Amino acid sequence: MHLLRTTTAAAFALVAAGLAAPLLADDRETARAVEADYDGYLAPLFTHFHQNPELSYLENNTAARMAAELRAAGLEVTTGVGGTGVVGIIRNGDGPLILLRADMDGLPVEEKTGLAYASKAMQIGEDGKEYPVMHACGHDVHITAMVGTARRLMAMKDQWRGTLMFVVQPAEERVGGAKAMLADGLYERFGKPDHALAFHVAANLPTGKISAAEGIQYSSSDSLDIRVPGVGTHGASPHLGKDPVYIASQIVTALQSIDSREIGPLDPVVVTVGSFHSGSKHNIISDEAKLQVTVRANDEATRAKAIAAIERIAVNIGKAHGLPDNLPVEITHVAGTPVTNNDPELAQRLNAVMKRELGEAAVVPFVQQNMGAEDFTYFVSEKTGVPGYFFAVGGTPQAAFDAAKDGGPAVAGHHSPLFKIAPRESVTLGTRAMVAAVLDLAPAS
Repeated sequence: MHLLRTTTAAAFALVAAGLAAPLLADDRETARAVEADYDGYLAPLFTHFHQNPELSYLENNTAARMAAELRAAGLEVTTGVGGTGVVGIIRNGDGPLILLRADMDGLPVEEKTGLAYASKAMQIGEDGKEYPVMHACGHDVHITAMVGTARRLMAMKDQWRGTLMFVVQPAEERVGGAKAMLADGLYERFGKPDHALAFHVAANLPTGKISAAEGIQYSSSDSLDIRVPGVGTHGASPHLGKDPVYIASQIVTALQSIDSREIGPLDPVVVTVGSFHSGSKHNIISDEAKLQVTVRANDEATRAKAIAAIERIAVNIGKAHGLPDNLPVEITHVAGTPVTNNDPELAQRLNAVMKRELGEAAVVPFVQQNMGAEDFTYFVSEKTGVPGYFFAVGGTPQAAFDAAKDGGPAVAGHHSPLFKIAPRESVTLGTRAMVAAVLDLAPAS
């Protein structure tokens, strides 16, 4: 329901002044159609995806189902792009090429939400180990909304012109899927988009709300493996070896000086050691310790400086503890994604569209609350030159925030085994927002 509508005459006056796009189709009609589609079609599809999550790079069944859904909606579908990636195309006359992206991978997390449709899925990972799998980040919302968006836009082909590229992306959780699809010739095979759109459901945002920055939307993320060698010996004779646990502990502690002593206090950075493994028995000093580190930053200069500092600190602490030259500390850059920036002009334009079509109160200012990251940035990087618009869709009912404030259960964050969102509200609003963006960017006349 609109809280604010612009009259047709006023809208065309704004267009003439270069301040706004023409009015879109009445969003109340779109909202009713999307909600009816959710109740009649998308709800069981969401449940299916939630109950059958798959790990990054192994989303074979999810990809097959998404391919089938997009074909059923009338799209031209190509599978196996960048691994398990799927591309669906709608051609509707002359106009811009717009990319719409949804990620589809789950996480190695055991769901503990108590929901009737909770995931009980188990899957063998790429490392050969079996893991519980959960959609603990809302990617089930994203792909369900993509199907809803495709179905709605197919039904509204008289209201827009151009080509839509629906990208079902693997391995966002490992920040590699977007890069893999591009390396597989996504833009060469299907065309370079004029605009790229995506959204993420947000547990920390109330349902009914969307939010998008006119600049930085997400931080960079880099995953580093640090191998600390040692010289094994008996725990009762530490002087006869080199203890990698002690050396690695010194590295863990010293890495925290990067934020406090090397990076300017106004430049956000996070260095977190998420995993520390070594040894097998109480009284044995092992010959190796392994650390897994994540690094977050809000600009590329800080990102590079932090990674260089990690490498310098780790290697030189090893030397300071007497590791020989043939046993250096080793650092491997496993994966990374740059900062995700919305195109300012596009974000300003589409934020205005969202206010007009979803209601003024539906769009709230974007405030970065953590240093989460996204690999959507590869689709819209400076290298590609594609303007991007990434927005957040509220996933938690306001009542849950009110209850938490009054001493009730805390609202679980992303990647938590307790993560849960309101599917109907999230899917329908995400779909309506995507439809509104396309209708504005690719008008019929």
